[in-house]
Parts: sequence; C-alpha cells; structure tokens
Amino acid sequence: MSLLDYSSIAHLIPANSGNIYIAYSGGIDSHVLLHLCASQADLHARITAVYVHHGLQAQADDWAAHCDNQSTALGIGFLCLKVDAKAANGESPEAAARQARYKALMTLIQSDDLVLFAQHREDQMETVLLQLFRGAGVRGLAAMPLAAPFGRGSLIRPLLPIPKSAIREYARVHRLNWVEDPSNQSSDFDRNFLRNQVIPLLKQRWPSLDKTVARSAQHCAEASALIATWNSAHLGSLANPEDNSLNIDKLKSLEDAEITGLLRHWFSSLGLKPPSQALLQTVKQQFLHSDAFANPHLVTQGHVLKKYRQTLYCLTEKTFAPLPDAQDWPAEKCTMRLANDCVLSLTTTNAGISQSLWHGSEITLKPRSGGEKLKLANRAGRHDLKKLFQEAGIPPWERQSRPLIYLNGQLAAVAGLWIAEWACAQIDAGCYRITWQPPQSV
Repeated sequence: MSLLDYSSIAHLIPANSGNIYIAYSGGIDSHVLLHLCASQADLHARITAVYVHHGLQAQADDWAAHCDNQSTALGIGFLCLKVDAKAANGESPEAAARQARYKALMTLIQSDDLVLFAQHREDQMETVLLQLFRGAGVRGLAAMPLAAPFGRGSLIRPLLPIPKSAIREYARVHRLNWVEDPSNQSSDFDRNFLRNQVIPLLKQRWPSLDKTVARSAQHCAEASALIATWNSAHLGSLANPEDNSLNIDKLKSLEDAEITGLLRHWFSSLGLKPPSQALLQTVKQQFLHSDAFANPHLVTQGHVLKKYRQTLYCLTEKTFAPLPDAQDWPAEKCTMRLANDCVLSLTTTNAGISQSLWHGSEITLKPRSGGEKLKLANRAGRHDLKKLFQEAGIPPWERQSRPLIYLNGQLAAVAGLWIAEWACAQIDAGCYRITWQPPQSV
C-alpha cells in the first residue's frame, strides 16, 4: 500500500479557492487531513482549523486546547466555536450535533471559501448501511457527496475515497498525536454499533466491503443525479413559478412512480425534508384522487398543503394567521408587514391612487367581514368582493390574507388586486399602486 500524501487529494481542492476551513475534532481522521494540507506551504495563510465545541463531553475543553496546540505547531490558524447541540424532541443526539456543527461552520463561509471534512471510505460505507436500514431510496443510498454547495462556498470531503487503513498508516509514519473520543466505544449509537460490532464481522467475510459499498454509493449518486434532472425538467412544466403550486391534472396524468418522484423533488425545491412514504400516500389520496371540489388541509413541517381549482399549494402556517380587526397604515410608510407575514408595498405609477389623496387620508387596513362591494372603473354596477375573488380565481385563504384598504373610512382598494373607481386617478408618476406579497414558502 502506497503512503497517503497530499497529491492523493490535491485534485479535489480547487487551487483558486478562498479561505480553507478544516473541521478539526482532534481525532485521527481530521488530524491527518489537517497535517496533509499543512504540508503545503502555499496553503498555510489560507487554512484555519476549526474546533466545534459541542459541550457534550467533559473533556471538550481539553480537546479544544489540544487542537489549538496542534494547529499552532503546524503553523495553522485556529478557531474554537461553541454551539448548543441539545437535541430537540424526536431528534437524535448525533443529528443535533451535526446540525449545530454545520450551522456554526456556515457562519464562516464567504464566496469561494471551502470547508473540508475528514470522512473517509469506511464512513461512507457506514452511511450507506444506515440509510439502507432506514429504508432510504436511491438518493439516500448515494450517501455523502464528495463535494457540495455549502453556504456561499463549498463543502469538500477529500478523504472520502481513502480507506481508514491508509489514514492510520499515515498517522503512524508521521507520529501524529490525536485524541480519542471515549463515546466512540459505546455501541448505544447506531453508527458506533455498526462500526464496533457489525462491520468487523462483515469484513471477515468480505475484506473489501468498504470499497465495493462505496462504489455502490457512487452508482446511486449517478442514478440520483439523472432522476433529479428528469424531475427538475418535468417540475418546470407542472409548477407555477410565482407560488410553486402544482397543476394536479397534469400531475395525475403521470405514472405513479413519476408522481412519487416529482412530489419528493417538489418538497426538496421548497426547502423541506423528503416526505415519508405514508405522507406521500396521503397526499395522493387527499389531493390527487379526491373529488375536484374537496378541500383537504394537511399540515407537515410547519407548512400546510391546500387544494383549490385542481392546484396543489404548499403554504406556511403563517398564511392562515388572522389579520387584526383594524390597523392603521401611516401614510409616510412605503411598506407594511402584516401579522400573517404578508407584505404590502407602495409603487409609484401613472395610474392608481393619487399620491395627494393617499397622503391626505387616514389609511386603515381591515380584513373582510362579508358583504363588501366595490365599483370598478370601466365596469357597470357595484360588485360583491366574493364574486370578484371567484372570477379572478383567488384561493379562499388568500382572500382572508389580503386586507381591504380604507381611505377616511371608505373602501378604496383590495391589496394587490383592485382599486375603487372613486379612488382611481391617472397622473404621470403621481399615483400609488399597492402590491401584495404572500409569506415566503420556506
């Protein structure tokens, strides 16, 4: 076995990158990665070793001091970031620590910066097995990518193709000094159970297991990329770019497997976690295969799935927050954020509410109470707002989240939609148009 050296990973670290942050726990893997990179004199000024202090181990302060000393000995900058890694209800301690670590590191990353993690080929194998035991699909079985976007920069795992044996040999030859986390010996955690009890037994039978499983992960990654490309292309023909809603009739015309993949991709595009198989089945039953006039309401991950006129929406729960009975809008304010996180803005136009009328009035925002009518320019008669909303295809929840705008107690406009004839004017750059922005979906 040839000795690991920097040339083994150099092609994975862009030469024109910005700062290089190395996630440094003080363990053998991250210490070998730090030592490898520190062997390149031209990288010294750009490298910072970062110890994330989770506060979960009694020795954490000692480990931080060790990492500081080792970094100084290598001529490398050092940072210690303290985080709150307490697990939320239903969250595993490992997941909580990982999320806290990633969040802390992301605060450092600027454009073109890199953060390097020291996961290796055995780590990849463990991840594949854990995903397999959890019933993951192709995307999950792709496990950890070699490189991925990370904040404004990139995350790279240069040791991912490297076997653990090569890392141990490098540490032995260079007489490195690292720390051992005693919790790694406990098989209470799933990954440790695999590492300590299951994988050694499997390797007795299949010595190259880490290599072959990593190869399977690569195959899954390639398949996942192809599927993502297909999903992205088809989602573009199904989704409304303004609100990311889906056309149900077009979605129903696809094969069931295609629907499943597109719904997963839709969730991902909205910044949500992949939906479970049970949730996907519920979505299909309640939104795709139900009566066209059904009004399902499904809550997941702080969002609400709704259906209107054969369109599937994913909305934040804030969307349904009630508006105050009345709220003043100071005439000098150009924007207003409402209780439901919707935003009203004034835009200068040639046609709309005259600026002199706006600034000379007492402006009040009110929710619909029912029975309101509006006389529109170029239309005969006064019209019920209910009928106007129906004609315009405005979903019911949106009708409640768009406030009515009163000038001196008289209904003048519906936010982002209509202006009453009496309040309309045409003056070059002398009018306001009111725009309405719904809550962000993510």
